Amino acid sequence: MDLGLSGKRALVLGASRGLGAAIARTLAVEGADVVAASRNLDKITSWTEALPADVRARVTPAAIDLFDVASVEALAAAMATKGGVDILVNNSGGPPPATAQEAPRETWLKQFEAMAANLIHLTQLLLPHMQEQGWGRVITVASSGVEQPIPRLALSNGIRSALIGWSKTLSSEVAANGVTVNVVLPGRIATERIAELDSANAKQSGKSIEEVAKSSIATIPAGRLGDPQEFADVVAFLASKQASYVTGTKMRVDGGATRSV
Repeated sequence: MDLGLSGKRALVLGASRGLGAAIARTLAVEGADVVAASRNLDKITSWTEALPADVRARVTPAAIDLFDVASVEALAAAMATKGGVDILVNNSGGPPPATAQEAPRETWLKQFEAMAANLIHLTQLLLPHMQEQGWGRVITVASSGVEQPIPRLALSNGIRSALIGWSKTLSSEVAANGVTVNVVLPGRIATERIAELDSANAKQSGKSIEEVAKSSIATIPAGRLGDPQEFADVVAFLASKQASYVTGTKMRVDGGATRSV
């Protein structure tokens, strides 16, 4: 299926590894010109080297630090000089594990700025081009924790939930301009982030990493972790011309792990 992405310009945040790298790679394979942004440009260069030459030519690394608003504004300005962005994938790193009782105020503020406030700010800076041309896609990567809170991830559960309300509100404001706004909720996908969380949980519980991972997988009806490519394919669909009537949604990619309807 032709997703209609050839010639579209996409900006993918958090593209150095994991879900962000998989999304950036998939959009480039589908023909989009992708700006893969992260603090770690070396890691972006590393995974792009494995791509076929024609796909690699469509990926441009770019620096961004979501903890630094000046960095966010600099990237937005750079994208404006290139003609703006057609597809924006908001994807931030995950905060450190913490319970709701122990996470201090300063950590909430720091993480909220990087995971929510600066993503919203960047989107606001890039939206006018999408609205003027009558076509755009804003896709935010959140977490299944916004629907079924994950123990010891209070910061993620809370901050990403704020993005849900913002995205839904924005979707109704820009739908008439041909801009769709959607959120994708990953469950347990086989990424470095999941490995790090399993390690932290093992240390906290006194169990082995293998025990923690096995126990977690047992809660997934699919009986396995997801593959980053499976997640990226869903994002690519939401970015496509075929998804032009899909907006204001939350889409789960979790192997059935979320128990609510």
